[in-house]
Amino acid sequence: MPTWLATHTASLLLLLACLAQLSRCNQGKVNFREKEKQVLDQILGPGRYDARIRPSGANGTDGPAIVRVNLFVRSIATISDIKMEYSVQLTFREQWMDERLKFNDFGGRIKYLTLTDANRVWMPDLFFANEKEGHFHNIIMPNVYIRIFPYGSVLYSIRISLTLSCPMNLKLYPLDRQTCSLRMASYGWTTDDLVFLWKDGDPVQVVKNLHLPRFTLEKFLTDYCNSKTNTGEYSCLKVDLLFKREFSYYLIQIYIPCCMLVIVSWVSFWLDQNAVPARVSLGVTTLLTMATQTSGINASLPPVSYTKAIDVWTGVCLTFVFGALLEFALVNYASRSDMHRENMKKQRRQCELEHAASLEAAADLLEDGTTTFAMKPLVRHPGDALSLENARTCEIHMQPKRDNCCRTWLSKFPTRSKRIDVISRITFPLVFALFNLVYWSTYLFREEAEVD
Repeated sequence: MPTWLATHTASLLLLLACLAQLSRCNQGKVNFREKEKQVLDQILGPGRYDARIRPSGANGTDGPAIVRVNLFVRSIATISDIKMEYSVQLTFREQWMDERLKFNDFGGRIKYLTLTDANRVWMPDLFFANEKEGHFHNIIMPNVYIRIFPYGSVLYSIRISLTLSCPMNLKLYPLDRQTCSLRMASYGWTTDDLVFLWKDGDPVQVVKNLHLPRFTLEKFLTDYCNSKTNTGEYSCLKVDLLFKREFSYYLIQIYIPCCMLVIVSWVSFWLDQNAVPARVSLGVTTLLTMATQTSGINASLPPVSYTKAIDVWTGVCLTFVFGALLEFALVNYASRSDMHRENMKKQRRQCELEHAASLEAAADLLEDGTTTFAMKPLVRHPGDALSLENARTCEIHMQPKRDNCCRTWLSKFPTRSKRIDVISRITFPLVFALFNLVYWSTYLFREEAEVD
């Protein structure tokens, strides 16, 4: 055979071999898809699998079926204080072993079978114990799948949104931390038939950069919460989400405005005591504003029977504003009393002048060497009684008083109304500063103690 003919013959045989191999590969792919259908018909066909019967226990025993659970928290929408609930969207996964679903993977070509109809296989009867509302996601298709692995393992995954109850203790509000739970339990199968366990390793995952409007998710803890009733013991899982309330919002919206209102009410102490319209308007305006602020805060909180930290703050601030208004009433009363005292001083000066005049007259008589005897009249005139009363008043006012440092300092201010204003300028800020010291040290230390 010529050389060129042999070369062409070898090339032709090689080409035919490649075409045959490619044809076998394509034929294998078609058969692979056909094999999946055959496997599904084989394990889930009529009369072959009963979804009403639970799987056997570990190693094919009659023990309880073991279902391992893990969660992926996609988002936390809202945490409501007044309703004591929170909304969460999560991907929920369950995995269990069902030996009736074992199949031939054809040398690893079939990694798993995927289903979208949960009614085809047995499903655990899990429910969320503290759920208020919930719904599945069906856009564009139902967000659910079931994977069946060759060795009989079943993985169920679904995306759901839940509104869950979260009982809160608001004694330290808004310096508080709250723990909201997610509880999952079996509804009908007792622990003799079904047991839920957290997946080993990392049972709960949380999306990165989780943002909440008024809270920060500090950490989460997984635990078990099996419950016993008169119908048996039921398996239960729970995850506790620990939230810390963001204090900066309340500092800007509540605490600083309340401090400003209290300080504005003190401006009344620096106004003239005769500026009645200005002082009354200032006191009433700050009092009404503080009352409106308090009612707005209480409207955003549930009506609880205990006293909250914010109640103490708003109550004391309201008391200071009300005290500033009462201080003006006291100043007004003292001002009228000062006018009466001025009249008494005028009478005292008149008594002193009359007494000095009588002494000068007596001295003149003594110098002249004459002596007179005054006889008491049998009938006393009304003016004589008034003179005696004025004399006693003069004697009372002329009694010496012991001085001290406070009285000496207050004597710089001529009237009692002015002294009340001056004392209030010092007393109100000092007492308010002392209250702040006690308030923040008490509630901040209580917060740290509860965390520990």
